[in-house]
Amino acid sequence: MKTPAQLLETLVGFATVSRDSNLELIRFLEGYLDEHGVPHQRIENDDGTKANLLARIGPKVEGGVVLSGHTDVVPVDGQPWSSDPFTLVDKGDGRLYGRGTCDMKGFIACALAQVPHWVQQDLTRPIYLAFSYDEEVGCLGAPRLIERLMADHPRPAAVIVGEPTMMAPVVAQKGITNLRTTVTGRAAHSSQVNQGVSAIHVAARLVTKIEDIMAERREEGRIDEAFNVAHSSLHVGKIQGGTAINIMARECHFDWEIRHLPQDSFDELFARVTTFADTLEAEFKDRAPDAGIHTERLTVTVPALADRDNAAALTLCHELMGQHRSEAVAYATEAGQFQGAGLSTVICGPGSIAQAHQPDEYIDLEQLEAGARFMERLGERQRHG
Repeated sequence: MKTPAQLLETLVGFATVSRDSNLELIRFLEGYLDEHGVPHQRIENDDGTKANLLARIGPKVEGGVVLSGHTDVVPVDGQPWSSDPFTLVDKGDGRLYGRGTCDMKGFIACALAQVPHWVQQDLTRPIYLAFSYDEEVGCLGAPRLIERLMADHPRPAAVIVGEPTMMAPVVAQKGITNLRTTVTGRAAHSSQVNQGVSAIHVAARLVTKIEDIMAERREEGRIDEAFNVAHSSLHVGKIQGGTAINIMARECHFDWEIRHLPQDSFDELFARVTTFADTLEAEFKDRAPDAGIHTERLTVTVPALADRDNAAALTLCHELMGQHRSEAVAYATEAGQFQGAGLSTVICGPGSIAQAHQPDEYIDLEQLEAGARFMERLGERQRHG
């Protein structure tokens, strides 16, 4: 039987960056589960280049616990790693280094290490492994996985999404939507500013308004102190436009996001932006009839996780970890998608989110051990019913 660290070494060795296929890792997981007689289902994307994996250990009855993890990782391009990101490195400092160690192959490794024990324990209630693709680029794979889970299996009692939380249960997260706004102006010589419309200048006014809308939410008292950023946030992360310093830019586009509190609405926040954009567009339409402002969603909205209907999952975490605290986080996960299917859901996994997406990403060995204890106790709980 393999330890979590040994399995993590194998998992890190698969370079499952979201832009690439995860099928090599999926085939490894399928082979591992086959060795232990665990039934599983592959749920592919449209072109068959990526797949979710759903497995059940134990009887096909209600009362199951779903262990949810994503198989993809973020890129390492341009990051100053001190070792090969896709080779697990133990430097003797109590940490294991490699891309995905904490986000979130450590959690997956802890679950896999317990599979041989769970199989032998004659569980009375099932444990599900639900491993997805493309979480890092918009939680794209989870909806198909959840649909199959709900269609083919008895209703689970709880879902644990194993993002790195230092093994503290998280009961709320913000939702997120990624967007791109394209401003089309009218090119002209920069000495003749009355003849053109600078897309960059228009975009700048809109970018400033986006930040103003975030400030307005704070002033309106739309605050939730459970979050370390206690309001919905609107942020522009990338902007590009223009061709030369002496040409009024015909086009400018910028990529931005809305991270909304569970009690806020993406649609309401987006409407505030589009209302201002419509007013701004009307200002220059007379001078440039072909000009305009267009915003598209780069991803579907990843729903927030609200602190509600989570008693079963939260009690489970408290029972297995021996602690009674919970937190809220600003980053997005697949948890809101499971909650949207009516399942009691919390986020809880080994490692710190502070290490996620960083060069020399690592997980503390003590966190890996805590995750392993969680899995061991879960097996005992599901065996005794």
